[in-house]
Amino acid sequence: MAKESAFQKGLINDLKKRFPGCMVLKNDPNYIQGIPDLLVLYEGRWAALECKKAKQASHQPNQDYYVERMNEMSFSRFVYPENKENVLDELQQSFQSCRPARFSRGE
Repeated sequence: MAKESAFQKGLINDLKKRFPGCMVLKNDPNYIQGIPDLLVLYEGRWAALECKKAKQASHQPNQDYYVERMNEMSFSRFVYPENKENVLDELQQSFQSCRPARFSRGE
């Protein structure tokens, strides 16, 4: 199983290819515990992504809360190798819509 940092690096590269000109910011995990790892800014929209090395990887305290809360505001997901393509497809739909889409957190 790959390390989470390797998965995150590949995901950032995939985001930049799929959304040319986007900005991907890595959040400081020590600032607010539970805030998703990545903030993606693209053409006036934003998304927050919490990277996990696998679907069964444990969630830290407050991660579920912040992913759900940020999804209510715009778009936020847990992303791992098993769901990466689905999340990127949903994110593309969200970025293309005239207003931010709100999807259920589904697995």
